[in-house]
This record gives sequence, C-alpha cells and structure tokens, in this order.
Amino acid sequence: MHYFQYKNNRLYAEGIPIEEIVDQVGTPCYIYSQATLERHYKTFDQAFSRIPHLICYSQKANSNLALLALFGRLGGGADIVSGGELYRALKAGIPPERIVYSGVGKTAEEIHYALKEKILLLNIESPEELKLVNEIAGRMRRKASISIRVNPDIDPKTHPYVSTGLKKNKFGISIYQSLNEYQLARSLPNIHIAGIDFHIGSQLLDIGPFREAIQKIKKLIVQLQNMDIEIQYLDLGGGLGITYSEEEPPHPKVYAQAVLKEVGPIPYTLILEPGRVLVGNAGILVTKVLYLKKGEEKNFIIVDAGMNDLLRPSLYGSYHHIQPVVRRVRTQIRADVVGPICESGDFLGKDRTLPTPDSGEFLAVMSAGAYGFSMASNYNSRPRAAEILVHEKEFHIIRKRETYAQMTALERIPGF
Repeated sequence: MHYFQYKNNRLYAEGIPIEEIVDQVGTPCYIYSQATLERHYKTFDQAFSRIPHLICYSQKANSNLALLALFGRLGGGADIVSGGELYRALKAGIPPERIVYSGVGKTAEEIHYALKEKILLLNIESPEELKLVNEIAGRMRRKASISIRVNPDIDPKTHPYVSTGLKKNKFGISIYQSLNEYQLARSLPNIHIAGIDFHIGSQLLDIGPFREAIQKIKKLIVQLQNMDIEIQYLDLGGGLGITYSEEEPPHPKVYAQAVLKEVGPIPYTLILEPGRVLVGNAGILVTKVLYLKKGEEKNFIIVDAGMNDLLRPSLYGSYHHIQPVVRRVRTQIRADVVGPICESGDFLGKDRTLPTPDSGEFLAVMSAGAYGFSMASNYNSRPRAAEILVHEKEFHIIRKRETYAQMTALERIPGF
C-alpha cells in the first residue's frame, strides 16, 4: 500500500496535494511518502521478527540521506556497493556494525575505508579480492570480517539485466568452487570468516528461486561445518519485486514464511537486503507537459522529465503507470509520453491512453522511488531533479534541484 491517492480528483501525497508541492518546487521532481517508507520497512521487519535478523537496506535503489536516516532510525542497516555509498550510510547515521559491502569491483582504497570504519561484513566476490583484503587488513594490523558471495546458479526468472545468480553472471563465486575459496580464506592470517552471502536477482515475483537457492546454500553450510567453519551470518540478499503494472509479487509475510520454512532452526543471524520493495512504490516522479504533438502515425506528449531523470523505461523497457495530477473529464488520447532528450529511446511510456493534457499540466509517473533518482544523470547537460519527502501535511526538500553552475563546478579549462 502507498499514500498517493486521489481526493476530489486531485492527487495527494499523504495530506498534501501534489500540485501544491510542484507550485513551490517546480518540475521535474521526485516526491516520497514517509508513511509509505515506514509501513514497508516495518512490514518487512515484522515478517522476520521471530528470528535474529538484520535488515540492510539496499541503498543503490535510492541513496538519499533522508531515506537512509529514516531506515537507520527504524533499526535498519545498509547494503552498499561503493565507497560513496559507505560515506552516505555513515553520514546518515547508520552504525558501521550494520553495514555490509557487496560488489565485484571494490578498489584497494574502498576496502581500506571499509576496514577502517569497522563495518560488519565484506562480501567477497573473487579469489583475487579475498587476497587483496587479507593484504590490506595485514597492513592495518586487523582482521577483516568477511562472507563469500556464493553464486548458486539459480534462474531468478526476471529481466536478464537484473539477474545476478546464474553461473554466466559476473557476480559471486560459483557454488561449485566456493569450498575451495573458504579453504583459502581459512588459510589467510588476516581474514575472519563470518558468513555466506548470495543474491540471485532483482524484481523477483516468484518465491521458487529463493527456495532453490536456500536449499543449495544449506548443503554448503553442512559441508563448511564438516570443515569446522562456523557461520555467524547468512545473507539472503534482496530482490523481492513490486507492482508496477499487473505484477503480483508475494507479500513480505509470504516471502518470510517460505524463507523461514526452508532455513529451519538456525544458529546464525539472517541478513536481508530489501531495496525496491521498500522504496519503489513510496516515490513518484512529477513532470510538466510541455507540448502535445500529433503526428500521422503517432501522438506524443512531450514532458520536461526524460531518460536522464528516469532511465528504467529506456534501459529495461520497464513500465511505469502515468496519470494526471488533476483529473478532469476530457477526451482520451493514445500517445507516447516522451522527454526532451535527443535520443529516440527517450520515453517514459509508450502507447498510453491518457486524458488529453494541456500544456502546463502535471503528470505523475508512479512507482518511481527505486532506481529513479539513483540512476539519474546530467545527460544533455540537464540538471538533476529535486527530491521531496512528505510527512503528513508537511513536505521537505531533501535534495535541491541542481543548477547549471553546480553541473560545471568541477570542470576546468586548461590555459593552453
């Protein structure tokens, strides 16, 4: 459930009309509902309440400091994939002992930063990375707490670009090779083995792949126990999907029941890394209609938000529902909703039937809280959008709109 609803034909974010926000802030802008974020986090957290667990929000979905701070206050941690994300998580007040670090390309500087801050776990994704972590930890005279990201070779039945658990994917170490890597880890003097990690993909709508992965990992745990390697943490990753159109993802309670049934009685702590499921439906992108362009074969609604603001439709062919901020009785038009970017792939929606808008009206692109602003760019030298957090009848600008000067502030013209 989310808190973006029509009242008297005006779209509201919690207790505030959207048009009231954009009249003050402008467009394009992202608007998030705090009540929705809290509801989603608590629902997920309560679903696993009967066992020791830690929710490490997958902050690549949306890394705004205000959202990170909110989840931190609720008891959550962070799943990070870069030094920049570590900086953000710490700046937002998330304790380092609630931070886990994934990613196939950690640099030496990033590893040093993570060890210096004493984060909970480094999720190791290759033998060379493991050796580098050991070397850096040795220079720092400390032990690195690690888990190995195991690739269970499970088909997650999702878009190929967000599949991460097949043996052809770049992520993790093959489950068939993982025992060798755990043996290597045990032999290294500056490594403390603390867990097992896996992640099979994103926007998963079926619990089956999760079950299959857990079944494989359980067999690995038994093999590790026979080698006298004890596991403190089992990191199940994230990936639970949301509704964009007509998808019917499992409710977190159903997901939790299936997971807990598979893992059984466990002597370790579960780490969960939800991202999209917490923030996806908690945010919208609001854009202004610039022009209505009627062609011989196609109609176009041209708006001021483009693929630089919301890349998912162009990158994945993803669907986002688009609706007017103010509903009026009018004729319908079938059109592509497109942005101002000089690319034919710049669209927010194709072949949509909408009430015919006038120039200056606002449209809401729904379910844009995940992988929206976090994937935004300055392509075509367009400033990135403002971000707004609504709490009941108040709203707060949690990221100002970029200016032209800010876009060029780090650039220099050489003297020659």
